[in-house]
Amino acid sequence: MTNAIIAQEAITPEIMSLEDFLNYDDGTDARYELEDGRLLLMTSESDINRRIASFLLIYFAQLGIPFYRLGIGIEIAVSGSRTNVRIPDLIVLTEELAQVMEGASRSIVMLDMPPPRLVVEVVSPGRENEERDYRYKRSQYQARGIAEYWIIDPIQAQITVLTLVAGLYEEAVFSGDTAIASPLLSELGQASPLTAAQLLQLG
Repeated sequence: MTNAIIAQEAITPEIMSLEDFLNYDDGTDARYELEDGRLLLMTSESDINRRIASFLLIYFAQLGIPFYRLGIGIEIAVSGSRTNVRIPDLIVLTEELAQVMEGASRSIVMLDMPPPRLVVEVVSPGRENEERDYRYKRSQYQARGIAEYWIIDPIQAQITVLTLVAGLYEEAVFSGDTAIASPLLSELGQASPLTAAQLLQLG
């Protein structure tokens, strides 16, 4: 799902622009995604999402990715039929993107910025959540040019790694003691492989 939180139904009937969304303030600490121009309230932090995202953040840092390129809670504007802003559970920035975002007043990857290197979503229970992660976000992240998109699914006990090849995602699914394979992991040179079971058992 998104940022270790569970999405609820859209709460505003009117269509919002990206500028409207960026300026929106309801006076609370509530967090929102923007889905097809409508606010989507994000509530009830999931412990499974938090554990998996935190583990991966530390894991990638240990493999040598600098801390400033790793983030939980970073927003990303993506294409769609209308304006969309997503909050992945974990995001890995490229060096170029990290430099562009340095000193920004809000932690959001805008449409005119370079795409992230990797986004990770942990699927929460419910058909709507599954459709968001497997269908809508897949097409949005693909169109955004994000090199890798990982869908970690504790319910189906599998991890789907989507790799961008010639503008389209190629899919590989990992489960059990199978080592997760991805271009990013190959670049980082793991001392020992990370298996699907290691991640899924965190939940």
